[in-house]
Amino acid sequence: MRFRYSTTDSSQNEFDSLPRIPLVLNYQNYSVEIVGLVDSGATVNVLPYEVGLKLGATWDDGKAVIQLAGNLGGQPAMPLFATADVEGCGSARLAFAWARAENIPVILGQTNFFMEFDVCFYRSKLEFDVNPKSE
Repeated sequence: MRFRYSTTDSSQNEFDSLPRIPLVLNYQNYSVEIVGLVDSGATVNVLPYEVGLKLGATWDDGKAVIQLAGNLGGQPAMPLFATADVEGCGSARLAFAWARAENIPVILGQTNFFMEFDVCFYRSKLEFDVNPKSE
């Protein structure tokens, strides 16, 4: 399935465009529609605190054992598994580092978005493909 790079606000132009993908996250009896940043440089998937709360998850400081790096370094994070439905690509169980941080994007990284989906970027065309992983 081919997607367009997009911006987050109307004041931005195509140079600010990034590979963002709409998906539905399901956890227990809750679901949330979100837009995730497809980031080949991210080691893990990251879920913002407020999205985890919307999914009905409960924060537990005792389980906040994931060490984040980069801009999120020093933020506590705990594991959270949710099923992601990606339009035209099917569903996959994704492992997230649920960060106790506000105003961060949902990040879809190497572990394990890129393990569940094949991704190909066409930056010069402002497009990218996401497909179910090949066997």
